[in-house]
Amino acid sequence: MKLLRFGPEGQEKPGLLDAEGQIRDLSALLDDYTPRLLGRKALRALAAIDPARLPLVQGPVRIGMPWSGMSKFVAIGLNYRDHAEEAGMPIPKEPILFAKWPSCACGPDDDIPLPEGSTRMDWEVELGIVIGERARNVSVADALEHVAGYCLANDVSEREYQIDRSGGQWSKGKGFDRFGPIGPWLVTRDEVPDPQALQLWLDVNGERRQSGSTRTMIFGCAELISHCSRVMTLEPGDLIITGTPPGVGMGMKPPRYLKAGDVMELGIEGLGVQRQRVV
Repeated sequence: MKLLRFGPEGQEKPGLLDAEGQIRDLSALLDDYTPRLLGRKALRALAAIDPARLPLVQGPVRIGMPWSGMSKFVAIGLNYRDHAEEAGMPIPKEPILFAKWPSCACGPDDDIPLPEGSTRMDWEVELGIVIGERARNVSVADALEHVAGYCLANDVSEREYQIDRSGGQWSKGKGFDRFGPIGPWLVTRDEVPDPQALQLWLDVNGERRQSGSTRTMIFGCAELISHCSRVMTLEPGDLIITGTPPGVGMGMKPPRYLKAGDVMELGIEGLGVQRQRVV
């Protein structure tokens, strides 16, 4: 299934994407996609619904973050070998974790404001893992059983705050408002048989900047879930974004950063496409 939420910000309704790529309105059956609806039992019940029996959503609509109630937004740094090399940093021996604040999450096509005085705003296309079952000290072998599904994310970053003004705490440059576009869909795990075989890409103003594959992750999705579950309890609705392939602005020679009016377009195979304008 491809689960989504549509409508004005703060008033989103739950929907499904049908086989023809049309949005179907699920709001007569439930109020929202909350963490309790991301577990195996609830997703099986949703899968039994025939999308053709749901009202068709007419006309263009805003797409919001695919679910509500996220308590943790966990990010992984330097998880693609060639990205670590372009950043001039050593290959990590274990996953590097940092936080993005849940308040930075937004819809996949929402405008992204430049923070005041920002001159080094950057992009990062990433695969997101959405937790569906509580995970605490889980093994790598069992880790994917705790996944509700996967999504596309853009780990927007302000490099001055992340690097020069952080004291080593990356989160300072990662959690500005709207620095976490998510969606357009939450694609349930049954539709992503191998999360380590997905193509990723990102363009700025129509120019390809990033192109890669989740095959080149240093730590795969199962390893990341297992590792995170050993240092925190992962709850339904929590999101782990898994690192980015090479091609970020900071790694270009000379570096190239975002400015007002720039447009980012990005996608992951089977997980949809995003488009954001910098304002």
